[in-house]
Amino acid sequence: MSRKVSLIRGDGIGPEIVDATVSVIEALGVDLEWEEVRAGSGCFKDLGTPLPEETLLSIARNQCVLKGPLETPIGTGFRSINVAIRKHFDMYANVRPARLSPALTTRFSDTKVDIVVVRENTEGAYCGIEHVIPPNRSAAESIILVTRWACERIVRYAFDFARREGRSKVTLVHKANILKETNGLLLEVGQSIAREYDDIQFEDMIVDNACMQLVMRPENFDVIVTENLFGDILSDLTAGLIGGLGLTPGANIGEGASMFEAVHGTAPDIAGKGVANPTALMRAGGMMLGHLGYVDEAQLLEKAITATMANPENRTGDLGGKATTKQYTQALISAIQEG
Repeated sequence: MSRKVSLIRGDGIGPEIVDATVSVIEALGVDLEWEEVRAGSGCFKDLGTPLPEETLLSIARNQCVLKGPLETPIGTGFRSINVAIRKHFDMYANVRPARLSPALTTRFSDTKVDIVVVRENTEGAYCGIEHVIPPNRSAAESIILVTRWACERIVRYAFDFARREGRSKVTLVHKANILKETNGLLLEVGQSIAREYDDIQFEDMIVDNACMQLVMRPENFDVIVTENLFGDILSDLTAGLIGGLGLTPGANIGEGASMFEAVHGTAPDIAGKGVANPTALMRAGGMMLGHLGYVDEAQLLEKAITATMANPENRTGDLGGKATTKQYTQALISAIQEG
């Protein structure tokens, strides 16, 4: 039986890189049935809402969604459509891998960079609990909400992920020296849960030191687990270590539904020009395939991406090449067919 997956093409370069990703997944021979639904700024213009009920129902039915980047229209009441979907389905773990491809030359080419950032996705500074003092915004406050329950499940997810993926170390990144109650709670929970995983090395690191260590000695990191705001920042930092956001996928994992996406935005400046790099979303598609049990196909996809990028003529402009989105995609499909 085919597996049904919700598909959101998104805004900006979204439709282009989604089309490329779908064609590559179909070339792998995976039996998926795409259920296309809408969200984002373009959806708002056509339907009057950036996140229709039909889209939420589709994700609820299928429990899996592949999503292009979305633009949140101004004045809709949504701070972020991405955040709204994550919160609606309690997708509490944001998983962002950053692995340096042997096909690319960067300043870290002589260093092993293979890091996964596991970010708590539902609490912290991104809760949106904010207040201002009128009449002239003379002061403003933002409440950082952290619960023991959320800390426990994200830390446990990170350790279970490390064990499942054969990884050896978990680094908990925090600011407990200053944020003694909120980040202190995360650190306390992390230290407690780490004792249950004696096969996994554990360390904790203050966030400012972690940023320095990441750019000086990235080979010392394996799995990073952290709170919402720090995870957002650190995952962009680790993307920079491997060549940029155009190469970096993301997964949002919940007990029920999960969503797979590129980390980058809609890139409206190049939308419709056919030059967008679809690698990040393709890798997100690979994460989705692994999540659905198509492990061999996911590995073949990553192998084909490496082989394709090894030829400079196949690279898109952000990687120093001149290939169009379609040319890169066709080269990738040929690599898949060659095995």
